[in-house]
Amino acid sequence: MVEAVARHGQPTARTIGQATVESAAPSIYDGIRQQNIEVRIARTATEIEAAQRLRYKIFYGEMNAKPTAEMAAVGRDFDRFDAYCEHLLVLDHSAGLPEGEVIGTYRLLRRSLADRHGGFYTATEFDIGPLVAVPGEIMELGRACVDERFRNRPTMQLLWRGIASYVQFHDVKIMFGCASLPGTDPAALARPLSYLHHNHLAPEAIRARALPHLFVSTDILPSGEVDAEAAVAELDARATIAALPPLIKGYLRLGGMIGEGAVIDPEFQTTDVCIIVVTDLMVSKYFNHFIRTA
Repeated sequence: MVEAVARHGQPTARTIGQATVESAAPSIYDGIRQQNIEVRIARTATEIEAAQRLRYKIFYGEMNAKPTAEMAAVGRDFDRFDAYCEHLLVLDHSAGLPEGEVIGTYRLLRRSLADRHGGFYTATEFDIGPLVAVPGEIMELGRACVDERFRNRPTMQLLWRGIASYVQFHDVKIMFGCASLPGTDPAALARPLSYLHHNHLAPEAIRARALPHLFVSTDILPSGEVDAEAAVAELDARATIAALPPLIKGYLRLGGMIGEGAVIDPEFQTTDVCIIVVTDLMVSKYFNHFIRTA
């Protein structure tokens, strides 16, 4: 549950699960607004449940993931990590609702929260030891989704402005998380997986690795068969299962890299890679634009 949120930069206690965090509010806690669309951190349990309903609609409705009986009964996507994560919301105020309609969400989990609770979700699929060894604040991103009606450039820009503001305020050094390609057949995903492996593999010092019992090789095609420029052009044009998802492309534009190996997720019917973004190395023409605007 998330309770009292600071206003106008005044310190307050934010309760996330059983953890209380004292800080001065950045703009992302007050809200960043562009016309009728706003991005901010969830303030109440009701808002978190709205985000979970949106996740359920997209993951289990559009993407045909397999919900548990408990999820199906309430029409919400949830797990144990929700209790101590912070939930970034995109809200549409055009319908006149006081708090707006949740049309997009991202789940954010910083080390300072994960260490006091149940760790990171990514650690259930990948060995993130190299990332955890990095000094300073690190942050996991996950459960990203946007309502189909609002999957457009302004909404996505505002969502990234929110993440930029959050990263800047908490001085996050590394962002990471599981990013999904649709489908569970590595052979069908050979081209995008090989492209990522040969062109965006993280340096060994920060390279997460799929857990041994879940490891699926991403080094499927020889590097000579996966020309970076040609691969991107083809992947942008294709609408097949092998297409590189827009979210992963967005991470790559920010200088994102991947860990070694992939993991099949039978619940979500996806093949997951570990995305790693070093904030100091982010491509300035993308990320710094959002920082300045925010």
